[in-house]
Amino acid sequence: MTGQEDRQKTVGHIEIACREGARLKPACEMAGLDVRTLQRWRARSGAGDGRPGAVRPIPAHALSQDERAQLLEVANEPRFADMPPARIVPTLADEGVYLASESSFSRVLRAAGQSRHRGRARAPRPSKAPTTHVARAPGEVWCWDMTYLPCEVTGRWFYLYLILDLYSRRVVGFEVHDSDSADHAVAVLKRAALAEGLHGRPPEKRPVLHGDNGATLKATTVLATLHWLKIRPSYSRPRVSDDNAFVESLFRTAKYRPEFPVSGGFKDLQAARQWACAFVHWYNHDHRHSGLRYVSPAQRHAGQDREILAARDVLYRQ
Repeated sequence: MTGQEDRQKTVGHIEIACREGARLKPACEMAGLDVRTLQRWRARSGAGDGRPGAVRPIPAHALSQDERAQLLEVANEPRFADMPPARIVPTLADEGVYLASESSFSRVLRAAGQSRHRGRARAPRPSKAPTTHVARAPGEVWCWDMTYLPCEVTGRWFYLYLILDLYSRRVVGFEVHDSDSADHAVAVLKRAALAEGLHGRPPEKRPVLHGDNGATLKATTVLATLHWLKIRPSYSRPRVSDDNAFVESLFRTAKYRPEFPVSGGFKDLQAARQWACAFVHWYNHDHRHSGLRYVSPAQRHAGQDREILAARDVLYRQ
């Protein structure tokens, strides 16, 4: 926005240049103006800037002070005390009365400091963005879950409890049991914490443990163990099925391996445990993970992935 004083100076400089022999259009271009802008400034030499900030006339249909007072009086009637303008206006319309629009009611109430939640019901709360966790190194975020493993006996299942490091996709803890129990979840959690050396880390260096909203993973025993281990829990959002996608993806990989029994299931608990041990070893050390640019989770966990990828790049460029 150009002030009136600056306008007059610019117009004066252009007029001096024109008197000295310069043409109008090049002089305006040197000043950064269009010729039509200069003409408009000359025509309104005595007027200020008409753009936003100028004093505007009051609209003819603006509410008067008496009308504003009437709106406040109506809005504060006992029968309207718990109603928003969106209900007040149609209620009055059903009685054959129209005072103002909903927006006018809202504007008058806001100016009077009465634009608050009306009624005894709790005011709507703004939606909160879901909490997210980003893993930039091993041991910062763990994910865990439990999945069913079939048994040859119809109606019987084995249960695989598994903890995955989000950064490296390495399985840091797992166990197979013949029942779904919070005690089993606590056992695999304690063993993973011991194997990864969490007890020697300060609390702020210990991982966040993300899981779904299953009863087993949210049991009191599990929560007490997390508190004792100084591990912060994190849970999937309600009715969101893909918040724990990394562990679910691992389970799919496991159940599509050739060694997984397609029909019938495992003979007994020992057979299920042997299969789980073999699968986890293969997954951690031999599996070229597509999400890790085809290095193994163990290599990523040990920090060897950069060197491996750099060597590949050199080879590809030859």
